[in-house]
Amino acid sequence: MKRTIIFVNQFKDMIQRIQSIYMLLVAAIAGGLTFIFSLYTLESGVEVFAKDDSLYIGLFMASAILAIITIFLFKNRKLQFVLNRFNIIFNLILLGVFVYRMLTLSGETAVSEKGIGIIIPIISIVLLVLANRAIKKDEDLVKSVDRLR
Repeated sequence: MKRTIIFVNQFKDMIQRIQSIYMLLVAAIAGGLTFIFSLYTLESGVEVFAKDDSLYIGLFMASAILAIITIFLFKNRKLQFVLNRFNIIFNLILLGVFVYRMLTLSGETAVSEKGIGIIIPIISIVLLVLANRAIKKDEDLVKSVDRLR
């Protein structure tokens, strides 16, 4: 019973932090919305989703899993900050893969319409930057309290 209460209190402390909410949103967006929104539409009218290409789905799921792992590292703010930076770089790579694939599609097939799924990495980057800003504020607050002691 005592362990359950401790776990509930730790979970409550973790969720009350705004950076955990930002990272949870990143996980939900990168892990869930990729199945709903198309990345782009070919000239033939075929919509391409992330689940249609193993590279896209792998990169999106890796970003979502990294965000979830980072949420549970709420006691180690420095590692959380570094992993968020890595996730930002990861999303920039994903964005670069999108641009590269759209500009160099084989068979002279041009992308006729870009879908809303293309901006998912951009939204993730913005949320991760906000999470890092909140982590930095927490770290600065802890340092200032330590100086007072």
